[in-house]
Amino acid sequence: MTFPSWLPWMLGFLTAIGPASIDMYLPAFAAIETSFGEPQGAAQITLAAYFAGLAVGQMAQGTLSDWFGRRNPIMAGTLIYALASVGAALSPSIGWLAAFRAISAFGGAAGMVIPRAVVRDLATGQAAAVMMSQLTLVLGIAPILAPSLGGAVLIFGSWRWIFWILAAYATLCCVLVWRLLPDTLPPERRSNADLGDQLARYRFVLRERVFLTHAAMGCCASFSFFAYLAGSSPVFIQGFGLSPSAFALLFGACSAGLIANSQINARILPRFGPSAVLRTVARVHLCATLALAAVAFSGIHVLWAVLLPVFVAVGCMGFLNPNTIVGALTHHARHAGSASALMGTGQFLLGAVGGLAVGALTDGTPRGMAALMLLGSAGMVMADLFRRTGDAPAG
Repeated sequence: MTFPSWLPWMLGFLTAIGPASIDMYLPAFAAIETSFGEPQGAAQITLAAYFAGLAVGQMAQGTLSDWFGRRNPIMAGTLIYALASVGAALSPSIGWLAAFRAISAFGGAAGMVIPRAVVRDLATGQAAAVMMSQLTLVLGIAPILAPSLGGAVLIFGSWRWIFWILAAYATLCCVLVWRLLPDTLPPERRSNADLGDQLARYRFVLRERVFLTHAAMGCCASFSFFAYLAGSSPVFIQGFGLSPSAFALLFGACSAGLIANSQINARILPRFGPSAVLRTVARVHLCATLALAAVAFSGIHVLWAVLLPVFVAVGCMGFLNPNTIVGALTHHARHAGSASALMGTGQFLLGAVGGLAVGALTDGTPRGMAALMLLGSAGMVMADLFRRTGDAPAG
């Protein structure tokens, strides 16, 4: 199937609703806690709620996209997201904010899971990985710009304006899908399965070893990454005393490394293949998180000593994300939405657990963040060992 050259860019713009929703309000954690009179670490509850909403939403949105095509579920989901973001902007307590964040995540999941299925509709193997890397390039603009925008909002106004901006962004996404996005799943290829059949499909996907091992790698990598997302604001703003704007620059630099690596990934895949890239990068990630844990638990309170291994670990995600996703979906062309949703659900369930754990471990030092990042990295390498001994290459 041919597709216009601008389509990966549009898919990236839609998928960016996820990182924008997270990264834009990270600099506002302290302001949110102060606004509601909550203790340090309480804002992580809203992030964990968002991850939980994404976990449930990805499962539902993936199924809906297999039933009704790709286009209509994205429009409905982004509309739900926009309305819930308005609710978040008007929240009277941190509990209400967490609830609206969960609802917005349920709707916003459509913009995250369905574009992956669109890629699988159009391409396979290395071609799909290259297209996914192009999508990641656009997607990566969000974590670079969003924290700076969030920091700028805090300079001139309340944290509540962050959610008004996100509501406007979702509305624009809905309009773009309505006007431009073709439906890549024609009616004859759509699922007509009932709920029982859908559950059987999920069981089939979960028994397929190539999916399971690649999804396990992706989920463990995401757990490590979400520990960084949830922990970075208190570590760098409250622990090291950085301003929200300085934190935004630091966060953007790490995100820029991730995006640069996603583009390197597209160029080295034809030579080395996805399997070798995953094997190597998983070990680099483990070395980086081991170094971070050593620094954190030794009590060395030096910014660059913490930032350097964090930068390397976050940068590894530019290789891990596209290759684990494509590998997991390799054998599931007819129900890519469901397979993508299963993987996304696992990633964000672990993200919710990681967010709550980081909140509980927040003490002004990098120890909690470092320990959880190392835990996720170790799980990823273990999953890779099973993939290498039993799985076909992801390419």
